[in-house]
Amino acid sequence: MSDRSLTVGRRVVAEMVRLAALEVPGVHRVGRSGPLWRRAFLGRSLSARVRDGRVDVRVCVVARPGQPLEPLTAQVRASVAAAIERLLGLELETVTVVVDGVG
Repeated sequence: MSDRSLTVGRRVVAEMVRLAALEVPGVHRVGRSGPLWRRAFLGRSLSARVRDGRVDVRVCVVARPGQPLEPLTAQVRASVAAAIERLLGLELETVTVVVDGVG
């Protein structure tokens, strides 16, 4: 029997995080809010770092109007954790969810 291992690229992790966040009903989009110059100035809306099989994630979302934000961020964290751990087989270190706007 051979020892098999899976290597997952950072872009794959980032895409899984984006899709997991979008599955949460109160998320309008993954990204920054406001004018284009502000979005460009603030940088990436999603970052994922993989070290030794552990993942650190930071994701910015725009919430749908009328959504309670604290439960929304908890749902995004849970969805991202499930995707990282169940689908990719990696261990989640941290998830930071930033609600950057309502739209």
